[in-house]
Amino acid sequence: MPPAPAAAANRSLRKLLVVVLVLLVVGALVYRSLEGFSWARLGQALREARLSLILLSVAAVYAGYALRALRWVRLSRYLGGAGFSSVFRSTVIGFTMIFLLGRAGEPIRPILIARKDRLPISSMFGIYAMERVFDTAATAVLAGLSLFLFPDMLSSGGANAAWIAPARTTGVVLLAGLLAAIMFLVYFRFHGAEAVNRRMAAWRTRAGWRARLAMIFGGFFEGLQAIRTVSDLLAAVAYSAAHWAVIACICLWVAHAFGGKLGALSFPGAMLVLAFTMVGSTLQLPVVGGGSQAASLFAFTRILGVEQEPALAASIVLWLVTFAACSVVGVPLLIHEGWSMGELRRLARAEAVAKAAGTHVDAGGAPAKSGESSR
Repeated sequence: MPPAPAAAANRSLRKLLVVVLVLLVVGALVYRSLEGFSWARLGQALREARLSLILLSVAAVYAGYALRALRWVRLSRYLGGAGFSSVFRSTVIGFTMIFLLGRAGEPIRPILIARKDRLPISSMFGIYAMERVFDTAATAVLAGLSLFLFPDMLSSGGANAAWIAPARTTGVVLLAGLLAAIMFLVYFRFHGAEAVNRRMAAWRTRAGWRARLAMIFGGFFEGLQAIRTVSDLLAAVAYSAAHWAVIACICLWVAHAFGGKLGALSFPGAMLVLAFTMVGSTLQLPVVGGGSQAASLFAFTRILGVEQEPALAASIVLWLVTFAACSVVGVPLLIHEGWSMGELRRLARAEAVAKAAGTHVDAGGAPAKSGESSR
């Protein structure tokens, strides 16, 4: 095993390479989307945006967090149960930490929920794994349906005609692949998941990739235990559909706030923009974002044929609403509950180290209360 300084240097180098990759990808997408760009027209687009629709979108973001919390509460009822209020607060704080720390802040939410409700941390990471499954499925559904509807609804909203034929084929493939994945997941849940988990138990005592793989599958298996009946599955699907429908509405409202060609954007068009944004969000830098803005800008300009300046303005505002608005409530909540940025950053790093060893951090303990030392 390499010494700690070498390991830290390797992690720093990997982070630097990721940052460089994100910047290159974002720069290439922006360069291709902005030819003959006018800063004056960008400023005009921002000044003339309808503030009421943007504020409505911000309020809807918190409705989306509430739906996420309700889904988490439902999924955790067989694993000890969690309260809506604590899950909602942890959800807002968790997304705030993703905004502030980037992907490094993702483990904060399940850790906070486990600590607040005194639940097994492995079970909460299992719920988190199932949440990722449903969100990935939502991306496929959004992209598949919007692409499938291209000829009837998207092209009338200004979509590039060259995309129509391959778009329909891609949509059919995505939806068919998703249906096959769902069928496999249901079958695997009741015929094999428990046996595979038992066979991987010995791997958890070993170091290296086997322990990490066993931990990942163990979390997935824990999450599968949250779905025991058809009603459990339908409830999770319903909450997921409602959540992503709200986020699609946010994309629609933000676009309509800028009028013009954006004001004619249809709901399937908003679904397509959201699908691009979700894929682009995998390349995110802390605070400044990058991937989601570039992806939504590409969808607006190259696929939907929107002018560059209003498209960039809408992409920036969409990112601020969907990624940054959580900090408006999240930062005060973080302070009120006695957490410091340093504590949560250390918690995220500790989870990263524990994950590399095939475990999770200890869910015990509680944050320092307001007024206590948090150094």
